Amino acid sequence: MSSACRNCISVTFHFRCWSFPNLHSAASSDARCSPGRHFSSRQTCAPTPGIRSVAETCILNFDDPADYAVILGARVNLTISGAGDFKVQARRLQLNGLEAYRCQESLPRIAYMRPPARQLLLSLPVGAQSLISDGFALRNGDMLLHGSSQGTHQRCSGGCEWGLIALSLEPLAACSKALTGRPISSPRASKILRPARADGLRFQRLFAQTWRLADNARQKLFDRPEVARALEQELLHATINCLMAGEADDTPKARQHHITIMANFEKAIDKRLDQKLNMPALCAEIGLAERTLRMCCAEFLGMSPTRYVLLRRLNKARAALRSADPSRVTVAQVARDHQFPELGRFAVTYRNIFGESPSVTLQRNPQSAESA
Repeated sequence: MSSACRNCISVTFHFRCWSFPNLHSAASSDARCSPGRHFSSRQTCAPTPGIRSVAETCILNFDDPADYAVILGARVNLTISGAGDFKVQARRLQLNGLEAYRCQESLPRIAYMRPPARQLLLSLPVGAQSLISDGFALRNGDMLLHGSSQGTHQRCSGGCEWGLIALSLEPLAACSKALTGRPISSPRASKILRPARADGLRFQRLFAQTWRLADNARQKLFDRPEVARALEQELLHATINCLMAGEADDTPKARQHHITIMANFEKAIDKRLDQKLNMPALCAEIGLAERTLRMCCAEFLGMSPTRYVLLRRLNKARAALRSADPSRVTVAQVARDHQFPELGRFAVTYRNIFGESPSVTLQRNPQSAESA
């Protein structure tokens, strides 16, 4: 067996209804599906050596954007852009070489996402609210293949529900090579995938059924290694079919250039967010005209660069207020630390964005609750 396929074995493997044949009788009666794809004498991937022999599922609830960003596994800057309490329910499924998430969020936000090293990320809208990724609205059935070296700006204008698949590159490439003869690698820049209708529908059906099984099984099914194995196989096959058969946006040069501009913009902000910033200096550091930056920000962020920098600072100030001890820290100190020298203007702007005054945020932070 070649080195490219040493993690693969040749088997006769039958998938019925895009469910799991060994656990079909144990699944709940409402997990119905229509007759699906039939694989025969196909190669499939052997278990990835190492960590996990069973599927692990959990439901996580968050009210802190920073904590939520950490569990997604990617490098994420999350910027809340609307008033109200930020609430997230994240459902997570962990397998050997694959993790899946289904997330429900309550507020509009902008996320700048960069995949971890040696991982491929695939995101998709789940609910009625569309996701806008790098300026393109993802329709139902579309997927976004995240770039490896440049981040993706993903935003929603209200509460949203979306899914994320994270795959380890080595087992994915080996499995893809065995199934299709071609390895899959992560692209440099993000690509929009529009799979063939049949492949897209199968993936969506399987993705939805996975969460129904997770809800109904209450861990009993997923504690069995053969169930975890079957689930990982089906998700891998469905994902590879979409990646290989999908009609991909080949990232035209103009769009690639805009993605590069926005990546450089984010780097410049990260370096200088705690300093006094002005647009001419920022544009000079990036090396482009202010008009071009404004055009790219309108396309990717739905707002001006000045507005985005303001939101980034306000979100950072809000995080500081949430974690501060109100007996030792004042709103004025936090405002000054985040380049808001005028306390009154800071308080008004803060309230307009988040729907509450900074003093309220400070007084109801977790430390205050613990001391009470």
